[in-house]
Amino acid sequence: MKELLSAKIDAVPDMAASEGSPAPASFGQIRRTLTSAPVLIALAILGITVLIALFAPFLGTGDPLAINPGERLKRLSGAHWLGTDAFGRDVYSRVMYGARISLLVGLGAALASVSLGLFIGVIAGYFRLLDSIIMRVMDGVMAIPGILLAIALVTISGASLMTVVVAITIPEIPRVVRLVRSVILSIRNEPYVEAAIALGTPLPALLLRHMVPNTVAPLMVQGTFVFASAMLTEAAMSFLGVGLPPEFPSWGNIMAEGRTYFQLLPGLILYAGLFLALTVLSVNVIGDAMRDALDPRMARKL
Repeated sequence: MKELLSAKIDAVPDMAASEGSPAPASFGQIRRTLTSAPVLIALAILGITVLIALFAPFLGTGDPLAINPGERLKRLSGAHWLGTDAFGRDVYSRVMYGARISLLVGLGAALASVSLGLFIGVIAGYFRLLDSIIMRVMDGVMAIPGILLAIALVTISGASLMTVVVAITIPEIPRVVRLVRSVILSIRNEPYVEAAIALGTPLPALLLRHMVPNTVAPLMVQGTFVFASAMLTEAAMSFLGVGLPPEFPSWGNIMAEGRTYFQLLPGLILYAGLFLALTVLSVNVIGDAMRDALDPRMARKL
């Protein structure tokens, strides 16, 4: 009997293909999508931003926190490549170091939300008894605007890098949970899953070997969008004065401090805003390309 069920599992992919279900994207299709000109430009921009964040101390920068009242609100010069802010701090140094903070917030929120959302989504999708309870909780969290929930959490817990990452992560978890749950629900009644259950496959092995791998592709795409959204949310919170402490040289803080002097020195906002816009745009372009490359239905149109 077990030999028959094992043969049934092996036959499922061929049966699915014969019934006309979308075939996975080939390596050539994925390569063509990910090597298009917009994607290569986006990868280059993101790569440069990451290198700036890693090697900020070696790029001709000074201490981004050093205050020099005698040099406040200076324009571009050899000593200060992008001028200085209202406290005499070097804007170039703060923008370079700001890449570290913004990328760290985006990466931390993306990893945390995807990890927690995957765990909760698998439980909600597989266990029918827990599904209703979990999803009602997720619906309740989604009913609150994400930035308002983040501001409330930071206000209660106090402003710090960890608090901001957690505050941005929590509103993103329900979106990941809904995505993972939908994938698990779509495959839980597939013949190969039923055959694995009939063979007595332990539950952890069933979930990890047969179900969780199907969530990898959509989670990769969702992770890129969470990454970009987290950077924008951090910038918005800092701009409103409820994000990271002002001494943190994040792009949001730099723009928040420069808005008072925008008419005098518009670069105080534009330099950090340009870096933020290009980074978020590149991440979104890469995410769209990954979605097109990994979606079988899109692959058939390539």
